[in-house]
This record gives sequence, structure tokens and C-alpha cells, in this order.
Amino acid sequence: LPDGVNISKEARSAISRAASVFVLYATSCANNFAMKGKRKTLNASDVLSAMEEMEFQRFVGPLKESLEVYRREQKGKKEARKDKDKKADSEEQDKSREEENDDDDERMEEEEQNDEEEVDN
Repeated sequence: LPDGVNISKEARSAISRAASVFVLYATSCANNFAMKGKRKTLNASDVLSAMEEMEFQRFVGPLKESLEVYRREQKGKKEARKDKDKKADSEEQDKSREEENDDDDERMEEEEQNDEEEVDN
């Protein structure tokens, strides 16, 4: 909105209701496409097809772009999570190796002490 424009509470409420009706209508149309595909879950292509059927073709391009950006972000997050998990696993393995080495060192020290005691006896 341009600077200095105020919206009354009634106008906000009307816009909110209109947006809700639009979303419900779009969902209903998208659901029809899912049902034609014998699916219960709506997917992005159902929504894009619904937009075209509802004669909102001008939204299809921006929606596709937004979807691609979203998918790239999700892929990046997934890869980052996978890298983080690999790093954590690697650190955990290193830690357990260190603990095993410490245990081995302790055993060797005990054996050496036992050997010394035997020699003394």
C-alpha cells in the first residue's frame, strides 16, 4: 500500500473473508484434480491446475517460481542436515575411538603395575 493509506477494521475483515473464500474455492478445485488422479493428497500441480481452471493464469508463473525457490531451500536444508548428521556421526566415532584408546592405556598401565608387583614378589 502507498504511504499514508489507512484501512478500516471493516475493510480488513472483508479482505480477510474474501481471502478465506478464495483459498477454500482454490482448495476445492485442486481437490477435484486430486480426485481425478485417484489421490487423497493435494500436490503443487493440483493447485497450479486449479489456478488455471479458475482463470487465474497470471498467478501460475509466480507460483511456479515460488515453488522452485521453496524446493531449493528445502533441498539445501536437507543437505545441510545430512552433512551435520555425518559430521556428528564422525565426531561420535572419533570420541568412541578415543575412549577405547584411553581404556586400552588404562589396561596397559594396570598390567604393567601387576607385572611390577609380580617381579617385586
